[in-house]
Amino acid sequence: MERSAEQKGWALRPQVLFLFLASLFNFALSEQIRYSIPEEMEKGSVVGNLAKDLGLDTRDLSIRKLRISAENEYFAVSSESGELLVRGRIDREEICGSRSECALEFETVAENPMNVFFIIVTIQDINDNPPQFLTNYISLEISELTLPGAKFALSSARDSDVGMNSLKTYQINPDPHFSLSVKERLDGSKYPQLLLERFLDREIQSSHNLVLMAIDGGEPAQSGSAQIRINVTDANDNAPVFSQDTYRVSLRENLPPGSSVLRVTATDKDEGINAEITFSFRNEDNSRQLFYLHPNSGEIITEDILDFEETNRYMMDVEAKDGSHTAHCNIQIEILDENDNAPEVNFVSLSDQIPEDSLPGTVIALIKTHDRDSKENGQVSCHIQENIPFKLESSSRNYHKLLTDGPLDREQTPKYNITVVAVDKGNPPLFTSKIFVLHIADINDNAPVFLRPSYVAYVSENNPSGSSIAKVLAEDPDLEQNGRVSYSILSSDLASLPLLSYVSVNGHSGDIFARHSFDYEQVKTFELTLQAQDSGSPALRTNVSLRVFIVDCNDNAPNVLYPALASDSSALFDTVPRLAEPGYLVTKVVAVDADSGHNAWLAYRMLQATDPGLFSVGLRTGEVRTIRALSDKEATRHRLLVSVQDGGQPPLSATVALHLVFADNLQEALPKMREEHSDLLNPKSELQFYLVIALSLISVLFLITITLTVTLHLRRSCNPNMLSCVHVDVCSKAKPVVPPNYNEGTLPYSYNLSVASEAGKMEYNFLKFAEGMTPPQNLLFNEDSWVLNNSNGELKVTSDLDTSSQGEKSSNSFRLPTHRAKDCSGAQRKRYRHKNLWNRIGQQTSQAN
Repeated sequence: MERSAEQKGWALRPQVLFLFLASLFNFALSEQIRYSIPEEMEKGSVVGNLAKDLGLDTRDLSIRKLRISAENEYFAVSSESGELLVRGRIDREEICGSRSECALEFETVAENPMNVFFIIVTIQDINDNPPQFLTNYISLEISELTLPGAKFALSSARDSDVGMNSLKTYQINPDPHFSLSVKERLDGSKYPQLLLERFLDREIQSSHNLVLMAIDGGEPAQSGSAQIRINVTDANDNAPVFSQDTYRVSLRENLPPGSSVLRVTATDKDEGINAEITFSFRNEDNSRQLFYLHPNSGEIITEDILDFEETNRYMMDVEAKDGSHTAHCNIQIEILDENDNAPEVNFVSLSDQIPEDSLPGTVIALIKTHDRDSKENGQVSCHIQENIPFKLESSSRNYHKLLTDGPLDREQTPKYNITVVAVDKGNPPLFTSKIFVLHIADINDNAPVFLRPSYVAYVSENNPSGSSIAKVLAEDPDLEQNGRVSYSILSSDLASLPLLSYVSVNGHSGDIFARHSFDYEQVKTFELTLQAQDSGSPALRTNVSLRVFIVDCNDNAPNVLYPALASDSSALFDTVPRLAEPGYLVTKVVAVDADSGHNAWLAYRMLQATDPGLFSVGLRTGEVRTIRALSDKEATRHRLLVSVQDGGQPPLSATVALHLVFADNLQEALPKMREEHSDLLNPKSELQFYLVIALSLISVLFLITITLTVTLHLRRSCNPNMLSCVHVDVCSKAKPVVPPNYNEGTLPYSYNLSVASEAGKMEYNFLKFAEGMTPPQNLLFNEDSWVLNNSNGELKVTSDLDTSSQGEKSSNSFRLPTHRAKDCSGAQRKRYRHKNLWNRIGQQTSQAN
């Protein structure tokens, strides 16, 4: 008998409890297992046989499920051999930093029964990091006066390794001036010191370069290096030295103040502030008032004028000092005699203005020269410096005359700055120059000159009256009255128009004004001859031509020539065959524009259409063509609104409405044309169309009500024969209503709708040709060929129609609406008042064709 599930559960509980207690007991008895490996072992390397060390049989590994805790990222256990393997990169410096001891602790779990073992893996350091300095360059500054034995601390290097692989010692390259000392701190780290072995001399060697090396204790040893740059600072241990002990120089007398005499130079082997030398005079005589010595550059310059007649020699002592050391030199200056008196120039007689038509040889001025020097230094020659139409003539020993030496032109040179130069014969020669201004007086010797050889102006038509259309400008280089220009119009090519009533010119400014608005359609261009005249005596004048072009404006709207418009600006009816193929030419809109150019470039566009997808209008040709064939279910009456727009800015346009009827013959087109015409009696807008429909419905309902009321009253008061008589009489006396816009037609037929004398029978006689018309050869009939049957409203052809093109005879019938064939009573009587309207449509059709 099988046990129930509940009984089985109670039976298993003691076993589970035993295993749980056994696992706790084993956990308490578990020991720590230690391994030691070097860092940076390759992935998959064996650390140790963990299964064997734990006393586990390799055959039971699959059952015991030996594994390592999931958070460990460095080790893994092989499920087959039970070996502890390296799982990832182990870097001791990254894991433990600078600690000397580095160990990784983790747990290993085994199931069935469950045991937890603690594993400790010690990571041993390897020499994988060389010593490194914080900076690659170490800079030191040591004075050249520093005594031997001085110590200078250097930057220490760092080594991430520990133990024997850590930093052990420092070294420098051999140098006779320096040595290296290695010290150890309390924590065992070592640092280097630089020792000065002998005196430094900056003047011999200003810098020293050493290489500091840090070496660890690994096998093999690794090292790192840093560059040591030692700058030897200067000390003031050298005195200045002049380039010469004695300086000699010769100077001209009357040397201007600020002139350079000479420059003393001294050098110092030191540098910086120790090599900065200042110069100064040691003597206290009058040389200090005549000469200046720059303290830094050593340049000597003059501060006053030197005069040979007062002192011809100067002796000076100069001292150079660098702060604590001095040096001295001697300066000897000799003054040379010079021609230091310049000639004098005086104008005894002078004219500051002469006319430009003065003849050559005209005397302008009388000049006297004088020099206080003697002998050759006092002999003076005089000349004019510029290349001008003047010359100097010597009249006596010290007098000169200034004369004209060529023609003068005020317009080219209105004045002359004449420089008269007097030079003595000294060595070097001295000279004196005087400048005076000579003005040239004007005469009227130049006619006005227009800025252009001819002028062209472009004026838009419809310009405002009195507006400026052009401007001419002439220049006269003469002065005052001789250069004052006035303008006038001499003639024009406007033979048919008075010149003064067309344009005018401002005599002072040269502005040309239009006296009235121009019209391009009347005058397109005209030419004026203008004259510029100065106010001189005698007056001089010049002529110039001005061509004026009238520029067309878009002031004329397009005019529709075809199709001819009725009085309501709508084209009359056109018929289109029902079987017209796509691209069938229905009609063509022809328009002209009185403007020219781009303003007369016309574009035809369809603004509105009953069916926009049925017709197209040629943009430039105006041709109206079918886009597709007409289907049986579509409307046969269509209205197109075509816009004709020119290319002006802003554009002007005109519109024309086309009424198209799809019909294969005239009999089919007539009722559609009549209904279309009745719809166009008041085509103001779509809103008005709906209003008319609404009003019509209301009127029809009202008329029906009145008609029913009257009919019931008449039936009660009289017999039906009497009503029939009244009905016939009313119909016969009805007057036709003709729309005012049907003055011309587009079809070559006239229509006649008449009511028969009998009340029960109506007869429609149409297709009657207008007076003076010849019937078409392909359609012959009598005007009594049509009879209306009142019973069914069918319009029948009583005689055969003869078509010459096919030679066949056919009998046609046309069914009118039922309300047309019934007795005309009430509101229906009004529909028969359009009898004459059909006649008028026929007349318009015949006239159009």
